[in-house]
Amino acid sequence: MTEKLGFIGIGIMGQPMSLNLRKAGFDVAVYARNETRTAPLKDAGAVVCASARAVAAQADIIFICVSDTPDVEEVIFGKDGIAAGAKPGAVIVDMSTISPDATRGFAARLQNEKGVHMLDAPVSGGEGGAIAGTLSIMVGGTPDIFARVKPYFEKMGKNIVHVGDTGAGQVAKACNQIVVAVSIEAVSEALLLAEKSGVDGKKVREALMGGFAGSKIMEIHGQRMLNSDFKPGFMAKLHRKDMGIVLQTAAKLGIDLPATTLTTLHLDEVIKSGDGDLDSSAIFKVLKKN
Repeated sequence: MTEKLGFIGIGIMGQPMSLNLRKAGFDVAVYARNETRTAPLKDAGAVVCASARAVAAQADIIFICVSDTPDVEEVIFGKDGIAAGAKPGAVIVDMSTISPDATRGFAARLQNEKGVHMLDAPVSGGEGGAIAGTLSIMVGGTPDIFARVKPYFEKMGKNIVHVGDTGAGQVAKACNQIVVAVSIEAVSEALLLAEKSGVDGKKVREALMGGFAGSKIMEIHGQRMLNSDFKPGFMAKLHRKDMGIVLQTAAKLGIDLPATTLTTLHLDEVIKSGDGDLDSSAIFKVLKKN
């Protein structure tokens, strides 16, 4: 049986993700604080609602894609939030990047107070992946609820992995953000060394792409650095938010992440310089100044 879907958070990622669900023929109700963002959904036949509660009242599975942990809490438990309208047995799928601990607390509260299930399903792949429907989706939650939602994940992503219990998807996303951030740092340092040595950075990148140093980060972010084109695929200030989640989690576990800590400091410098809305590859600009 095809279920009715809801989508809350029609931003850079949420808009194309929800559009892909609608284009696949599913009934979709949407809500955004900025109603202008819902115009393409309305044109595609989605129902535009006045609140998260209204979305939940008519949906069996409600997807969320917002910025941070407090935003998710507000969308779920705030006045006119999802919890106020969701039916017992409904599923909330949080595709935001937030704290694993908070995720576990939200899921327990929903189950205990409302009989509502929750999956955490953060994504990687950026705006391009959201538009193309090729996102990597990392899922935490019970296997049966994952199986229920998987057909809808398949319209938004290509690499869909059930990582483990509630919160495991958010842990996987934290790991993803470590690798991406530290790799950006490494590519920045490599291209800076090439530049200061008087060697053509474009040729160095070309050479490295053919060996073990080749990566998506070298391919995409390395080119951004060489072009001094830092139009955001993912804004530095949001990457810094994610690194905060990483470092908070590490502190709770009592582990040290030295490369992550250094890269986070450089993201702080990007933001302090007024470039927080630029792509996180703007770390290269910071290193060039130092």
